[in-house]
Amino acid sequence: QVQVVESGGGSVQAGGSLSLLCVASGTTFSFLDMGWYRQGPGKERDLVATITSGGSTNYADSVKGRFTISRDNAKNTVYLQMSSLKPEDTSVYYCNMAPGGRAWAGGYWGQGSQVTVSS
Repeated sequence: QVQVVESGGGSVQAGGSLSLLCVASGTTFSFLDMGWYRQGPGKERDLVATITSGGSTNYADSVKGRFTISRDNAKNTVYLQMSSLKPEDTSVYYCNMAPGGRAWAGGYWGQGSQVTVSS
């Protein structure tokens, strides 16, 4: 299975921008479909952006047009660029596999990265 370490994030005012970075190890990263997920206070973890091994992307309606997912296979890294942030984007953000663009159902998750957006 893949191991991941998320970083970036932080606190920002509404309308601001932040970037997240996820470094993966443990398997052949370039073969993997990857995704960014988030879990807000008292909420379930949701898949917000995916990128296939071929580079095709997809986004949840709530972040479409504001978030951009990308990857660098040479660095085993997937990125999430977030702009026009809203208070409702406040969550812990995780990266993990997203096979076929679907949410990962496995048990392993990294520590996540906190994003806090104030109004």
